[in-house]
Amino acid sequence: MPTPTEPPLASYRRFVDQLPRSWPAFLAKRSDRLRHGAESEKVAEAILEDLFTGVLEWSAGDLMYQIGFADIVVSRNLFKYLVIEVKRPGTLFPRRAALQQAIAQARRYADEQKIKKIAASDGRFLYAADIAAGTLVDRAMIDLSDTRASEDLWNLSLYGIHRDDPRRGTLVPIAEEPLPAGAASEDAPLHPKYKLPASCFAYAPDVNRPASWKLPYRLADGQVDSKRLPKAIQSLLSTYRGAKVGGIPESDLPAVLVRLARAAHAEGRMPPQASAPAPAYQLLAQVLEQRGLLAEVTRPLTGA
Repeated sequence: MPTPTEPPLASYRRFVDQLPRSWPAFLAKRSDRLRHGAESEKVAEAILEDLFTGVLEWSAGDLMYQIGFADIVVSRNLFKYLVIEVKRPGTLFPRRAALQQAIAQARRYADEQKIKKIAASDGRFLYAADIAAGTLVDRAMIDLSDTRASEDLWNLSLYGIHRDDPRRGTLVPIAEEPLPAGAASEDAPLHPKYKLPASCFAYAPDVNRPASWKLPYRLADGQVDSKRLPKAIQSLLSTYRGAKVGGIPESDLPAVLVRLARAAHAEGRMPPQASAPAPAYQLLAQVLEQRGLLAEVTRPLTGA
């Protein structure tokens, strides 16, 4: 992967230092673009171009529009860093189904182009994530109307997009909010056997290739499948120390286990929630504790 040559900490300090100067100018442009009301998706795209060129240090030529089905692809020196799904201003909000749908669209387009970072925005909220271990990893959730610039913008900047956040260390996997019944995109592929979308599987490295999805643990309406969840956990932990488990690389297993544990926690099945947790949940808790990941089970999602 191409990387700028400036030392990471130096570029981070420089970026944070210039935010108080670049952010007010961006807010002024954003306000001007939204002054009429009921703006189109093109206005949201223009706001994002202002953000990426005026604040995040990319050039206008780094933003490519309508590449495949992707609204914006951020690229430099032929390397594609980020797919952005853009929606009309005022239509996306954290933890709402519309944002989840936009994220799912970006994920499909990114998989088609072999891009490992995605984002969705309506010109106000901007969510970004890495695709890793068959799931999503928080990169940033930014309110673009905030009068104070978030330092998380570093994670989308020219010098920060290919690095972990230096202030918080290694990024950790998130568990997406389940979509309500009927909210899944109509063109989303379904698994031929289970008739479920990728979001219902604990491991889905390519959302356009159902054959790669493993460990169904949610129902079609997004709710946790109480029968399949413990089976998914058992199928992983029964041979946990193998080089691969059910075709999942061992390096990806921690993220998958955290995802399953979040679902179990949401159902009140993890110790010490349950007075007599099933053996699968006890073993899962022990493995996560050994790996120092137990706290991730209850960690609030970015933007919550």
